[in-house]
Amino acid sequence: MTIRIYHNPRCSKSRQTLALLEENGVTPEVIEYLKTPPTAAELERILTALDMEPEALMRKGEDAYKQFVKGKGLDRAGLIALMVAHPILIERPIVVNGARVAIGRPPENVLTIL
Repeated sequence: MTIRIYHNPRCSKSRQTLALLEENGVTPEVIEYLKTPPTAAELERILTALDMEPEALMRKGEDAYKQFVKGKGLDRAGLIALMVAHPILIERPIVVNGARVAIGRPPENVLTIL
């Protein structure tokens, strides 16, 4: 099973998480999610594995959050659709190892799924 990281190379936590994976002998499939966003189905799998609601996986400081999400009362499908359309909303980095998923904040969190 290939380990994947949803990565933003401009994010220090994402870079640290990728380096930590490599230091532990893992060469993950790197998905620059701002260029190649996850599908709604992929986000649903990630959220289910994390036992998390969509808004909990969103970056609330982003302008897109304030514009499209805050105070709108969107349902789960609507929030996921917004993350697909505006991937900057997705918290990063996310590491997927089969059915196990971890958010690399802090980067050491991902060690639990290796």
